[in-house]
Amino acid sequence: MELFTYMEKYDYEQLVFCQDKNSGLKAIIAIHDTTLGPALGGTRMWTYDSEEDAIEDALRLAKGMTYKNAAAGLNLGGGKTVIIGDPLKDKNEEMFRAFGRYIQGLAGRYITAEDVGTTVKDMDIIHEETDYVNGISPAFGSSGNPSPVTAYGVYRGIKAAAMEAYGDDSLEGKTIAVQGVGNVAFTLCRHLHEEGAKLIVTDINKAAVQRAVEEFGAQAVEPNEIYGVQCDIFAPCALGGIINDDTLEVLKASVVAGAANNQLKETRHGDTLHERGIVYAPDYVINAGGVINVADELYGYNRERAMQNVEKIYDNVAKVFEIASRDGVPSYVAADRMAEERIERMAKSRRQFLQQGHHILSRK
Repeated sequence: MELFTYMEKYDYEQLVFCQDKNSGLKAIIAIHDTTLGPALGGTRMWTYDSEEDAIEDALRLAKGMTYKNAAAGLNLGGGKTVIIGDPLKDKNEEMFRAFGRYIQGLAGRYITAEDVGTTVKDMDIIHEETDYVNGISPAFGSSGNPSPVTAYGVYRGIKAAAMEAYGDDSLEGKTIAVQGVGNVAFTLCRHLHEEGAKLIVTDINKAAVQRAVEEFGAQAVEPNEIYGVQCDIFAPCALGGIINDDTLEVLKASVVAGAANNQLKETRHGDTLHERGIVYAPDYVINAGGVINVADELYGYNRERAMQNVEKIYDNVAKVFEIASRDGVPSYVAADRMAEERIERMAKSRRQFLQQGHHILSRK
């Protein structure tokens, strides 16, 4: 990979390599765009096949956070960290303390939080060295477990997608196939059940499936059967890349809307959904509840205020469909345009301000 060529192509601002020999820290911080504000994005710890794979992942995820934060209406840019290592074997206090010092050295350009392979406990250790970390323990004034908030945001987004597809956002009597019944999805199922939806669920965790069957009267199916069930709404809440050539052949839903990240295997699969008239709620718009919740910590966490902002996911998803209709494009393209338009408005405002300032100074 030619790093500067890649960074220039997708307009990245900064790539930081962090190393601490004593603790074994090998971390990569990618800052994509800070037009809207400091870059916010979690720290992922993973065993990558190569250092190049780790760099690519950091860059890809950082750009995704720019779009997610912009689409959510947050005054935050996008960034991400990956730590190379096995989260089950390689963690130690010194590692996260060292990493915290690197974050502190960025002087607020980047704010981190937990992600795949890291925990609240890890964030607490980072917090020993820097204030630029969210998702720490509630004892420090944090928001705690983000899963219920993410689930509520997805629920609101599903209602917006139902409105687009059916002209009515009521989910009563709708059959919703939920792939995955983890922490976020189980709470989502509760919201759907309470509104009167009929649930079909699957998960590799049989105990989680049984719990959903017992508490919500859900119908259980095998993991590979969920794509082809007769349903109104398909809610992917587990794997990425699950809208692909194989699943599109059997998909019977009129709506795809769920919590999973990177649902489209390739962008062309979003085109196929559009061509078939299937309403798709882009993942980074509908699942933004967690980052909205964490971002509220920057102002001194207030749950009521955070939940009011999560409510707006309904409007954000509806705005995506409005842009898709306006421009005659698939919803995944519309979501990108919504984020890009907001970033460009801010960039234009800043340019005008700087030009006006220069004009005033030149007259003196």
